[in-house]
Amino acid sequence: MSTVVRALGLSALLTLVPVGIGVGVAGDRTPTPKAAVYQGTDLADFDSTTAVVRRAPFCELVAKEAVAEALGGDGELTAWGNGEKAAAVPGGDVAHEYGCAFAGSGAEARAWVFAPPVTRTRAQALAKAAPARGCTTTAGAAAFGTPSVATTCTSGEQRTVSWRGLFGDAWLTCTLTQGVGATEADLVDRAGRWCVAVAQAASVVPS
Repeated sequence: MSTVVRALGLSALLTLVPVGIGVGVAGDRTPTPKAAVYQGTDLADFDSTTAVVRRAPFCELVAKEAVAEALGGDGELTAWGNGEKAAAVPGGDVAHEYGCAFAGSGAEARAWVFAPPVTRTRAQALAKAAPARGCTTTAGAAAFGTPSVATTCTSGEQRTVSWRGLFGDAWLTCTLTQGVGATEADLVDRAGRWCVAVAQAASVVPS
């Protein structure tokens, strides 16, 4: 065999080796990372000063696990947007907010953010006016924005725990309602964790 032929054969072999290796590597599939398991966060452990809440729809971004934890099971979603008239809005009025309600068996979790920007002065007035008839302000409650207010309201056989607070120029509210048969301490704890999930969802920028 001539020197030229041998050289060409060696060159072809050296070319095939990396190609074969490349095909083998391409065939290997890297396992897809699994999504992190949802873990609720107590409101007292949540730094609400770092949350940048958007005045925009957010309900579809709330973790399903957070809804299940708050309600003790699955919930049916009803959402509304700015300028919409929804039955879920008190009085059926036109909403000037983005919000939603998750209804479960004997419990309901709600959350909404005002569409218009809110100043600190306006927020202080809103916080002061939050305790309505049948409601009490929760002294020493964990912060939910600055300023913020936490209330517990009882109406008939239902008790509602809520937090309201200012995040930048966004006034965010979250509530959890359940029968009075549940202990108030447990309801406050679950409501706080629900509010953290809401603030986190409202702070996410969709990709």
